[in-house]
Amino acid sequence: MAKQAYVYSGTDWVPLASEVTNLSGYQTKALNQFAHRNLIINGDMQIAQRSSSVASITTGGYITADRWASTVNTLGTWTQSVENDAPTGSGFRKSLKMLCTTADASPAAADVLGIFQNIEGQNLQHLKKGTAAAEQLTLSFWVKSNVTGTYIVYAYDNDNNRQVSKSYTINASGTWEYKTVTFPADTTGVLDNDNALSLQINFSLGAGSNETSGTLQTTWGTYVAANSRVGQVNLASATSNYWQVTGVQLEVGDTATPFEFEPINVELSKCFRYYQEIPSMGTRYFVTGYQESAYLFGQLQFLTRMRTDATITAPAANTFDIWGVGAPSNINVQGTNTDYASIRFDKSGLTNYYSYVLQGNGSTFWKVSAEL
Repeated sequence: MAKQAYVYSGTDWVPLASEVTNLSGYQTKALNQFAHRNLIINGDMQIAQRSSSVASITTGGYITADRWASTVNTLGTWTQSVENDAPTGSGFRKSLKMLCTTADASPAAADVLGIFQNIEGQNLQHLKKGTAAAEQLTLSFWVKSNVTGTYIVYAYDNDNNRQVSKSYTINASGTWEYKTVTFPADTTGVLDNDNALSLQINFSLGAGSNETSGTLQTTWGTYVAANSRVGQVNLASATSNYWQVTGVQLEVGDTATPFEFEPINVELSKCFRYYQEIPSMGTRYFVTGYQESAYLFGQLQFLTRMRTDATITAPAANTFDIWGVGAPSNINVQGTNTDYASIRFDKSGLTNYYSYVLQGNGSTFWKVSAEL
């Protein structure tokens, strides 16, 4: 099958016209030469199971776009949202936005603000980290902010407590800009071949002196907090400051390639490994069993196999109905694994060893998490 050739323009990969035959001096590649090269999940911010917008954020965690978590440590108050805003002609339609709603112009020493993604070790073995054949990594992304200046993005090796930071510059206020940074190969520190956190990619948005007072660590080395975010602007300096990102791609090599757009079902399946919301409406998620001493037992089947034994947040008991009997008085998660959870519904007045039909009667969800 013929492949489209591309040349690097200095800011992005662009299609090579078919009539150009002399490629001397150009970097070229074939489209789709390598599949699944992007180590970032949901880099185009298309999937946001939890919410599309959350206000009054003062602590970190997973908030909106799947697989993207936040660090907020006493550095302002924020609204995080997935916006229908992206660079024109890029193929992207959405972006992740942090908007300052309460400013903090003078960060305390321990203050920190950032957006990050954690990557499990068994997805990283081809990096050959910790060997003489270790690979470089290139991070590419589109970014927009009203605060120009220097920003820091760093890679952190959780298995070996090693870190490297790179800076990029936002040049124009309110303008989408394409950025690339390359992390050097690291011949020290083999990554664990398991389902736990091995590598974190962290976009810094602000920090106090604990993480800005040293010398920026631009080569791999043992993590030193003071060297991790040196030069970082403070996005929290004024209300209405914002930062947006989309098209995040992390790949092996020293050159960014065109973003790897994947079918939505493929991206959803990747996200479901870490978090999924299963509607309570209907009975298809349950195998209704027998009743024993006012307990009805069922099973919640997950949409795909989870990364590890899942943690379940159940809907309110009164959003369910046991046909002919009423709502259960309580819901207990009896046990979970990577494929399903065993659920106990408490309800008095049942008849021993009868089967009952259980149905969710509201627009609520089982929240199933196996996040890193």
